[in-house]
Amino acid sequence: MREIVFDTETTGLSFSSGDRLVEIGCVELINRVMTGNSFHAYINPQRPMPVEAFNVHGLSERFLSDKPLFHDVVEDLLEFIGESPMVAHNAGFDFGFLNGELGRCGRPHVDLARMVDTLGIARVRHPGAKHTLDALCSRYGIDLSQRTLHGALLDAQLLAQVYVELTGGRQITLGLAVDTPVMRETPAEAPNRVHVRPARHFAADPAELERHAAFLKSMEEPLWGSVAST
Repeated sequence: MREIVFDTETTGLSFSSGDRLVEIGCVELINRVMTGNSFHAYINPQRPMPVEAFNVHGLSERFLSDKPLFHDVVEDLLEFIGESPMVAHNAGFDFGFLNGELGRCGRPHVDLARMVDTLGIARVRHPGAKHTLDALCSRYGIDLSQRTLHGALLDAQLLAQVYVELTGGRQITLGLAVDTPVMRETPAEAPNRVHVRPARHFAADPAELERHAAFLKSMEEPLWGSVAST
């Protein structure tokens, strides 16, 4: 199963209020394993960078001034994400900016049915705990040493590791599955799907039963004999 884990950086919190996408990073998972395939782009927002946003991701207006516009990278982005489920942390925020930019350049929105929100999963798995990406990385022992500022590609790579842990851990990739008919499933159902090999039943043959009975008769004053007689 192919999934895309992604993250965005922006000029602020609201696309409808004029904020824009400035960075997007995507990593590919196949059966919950990172393949090494990724998509990354910095995007010129054509507007000033508020200091509050700069303090989060460190992307200045000057740095972004010679970067491509969103419509220059959209074809490569859409080709990379394909029709796969898309995983993000607080996914409504990232989908809001992604679909806002797609709509702005006349492209169809990504269907929200493809959205997988790790924040929602984390709140169910760890109620009452902190659910930031940093906190979840610390909980699962994921190395944060390279994360001094928010960066879309690095955060997507970290989130991919968190997502694997939230949905069953690395054991999910072990060879425990059996061949089953192909079934269609929704993206929401997919993270909960695990195939387990059916249990095998073994029975002793008559010769083994006979040897076992003879062994029991040879024992002097067995413990279960005293229990049975009480």
